[in-house]
Amino acid sequence: MITLNPQDEKTARIHAIMLGAIAPRPIALVSTMGENGIPNLSPFSFYNCFGAKPPLLIFSPARRVRDNTIKHSLQNVMANKEVVINAVTYEMVNQISLASSEFPEGINEFEKSGLTAIPSVCVKPFRVKESPVQFECMVKDIIVTGTEGGAGNLVICEIMLIHVDEKVLNEAGKIDPFKIDLVARMGDDWYCRANGNSLFEVEKPHTKIGIGVDAMPIEIRMSKILSGNDLGKLGNIEQLPDSKEVELYKALHLQSLEQIQNEDHKHQYAKTLLSEGKTEDAWKVLLMK
Repeated sequence: MITLNPQDEKTARIHAIMLGAIAPRPIALVSTMGENGIPNLSPFSFYNCFGAKPPLLIFSPARRVRDNTIKHSLQNVMANKEVVINAVTYEMVNQISLASSEFPEGINEFEKSGLTAIPSVCVKPFRVKESPVQFECMVKDIIVTGTEGGAGNLVICEIMLIHVDEKVLNEAGKIDPFKIDLVARMGDDWYCRANGNSLFEVEKPHTKIGIGVDAMPIEIRMSKILSGNDLGKLGNIEQLPDSKEVELYKALHLQSLEQIQNEDHKHQYAKTLLSEGKTEDAWKVLLMK
């Protein structure tokens, strides 16, 4: 493993390592308005949400590493404290990339990218029609983190209105990750599509407290077969099955369990059960004598 001290390395090297390791990053397609009334549109992957009451979004148009200049989006939000942040989907991603080109000041990126500008309700910048979620925001503050190339400028935005296309909602009225088909930024020229087999669920311990890895028998905790993810799943159970439950499971699944000849087989079978989401059954197999 190499160790890098940012004080000793070129900014471009640190920048590349950060972008490669801190990923995937959501993309904010930011719409602003210049003082001349010309729209500006640019994507930023230094972006996330930072609270729901008030609802806050922050994106950072960093100073360019190569020449220490600032972006038109930053100039615009400094002059006009309004912005629209649009979600980016797979269907739009190449148009988003085109909008990121460093066109001269005064060029309309809506026109260059072929994206459709539609009026906002309470702010001057336009919304992007093709985006399924659009946040109309007021800029509350801009935190300048430095004056050298690579320094960030945290644009703190309070959401005033949210527009959501009903097509991306599920029956519960929540955004369906398969329907919205978002993309995220990786390092270099790489992106990530949040859909298909790349999506998976992890049960969160919001309403229960698991036993934890430290409470497991040592032979399970030190298993050569079970991974850290497997142990995390096992540790999220509230209490272990008792001996009667283990014996009942063994009696009901006798034929399937005939393949288990030793501890390694037992751990491998439990691993398969965990991959199927059957955590309690995996524990019953692991606790069998």
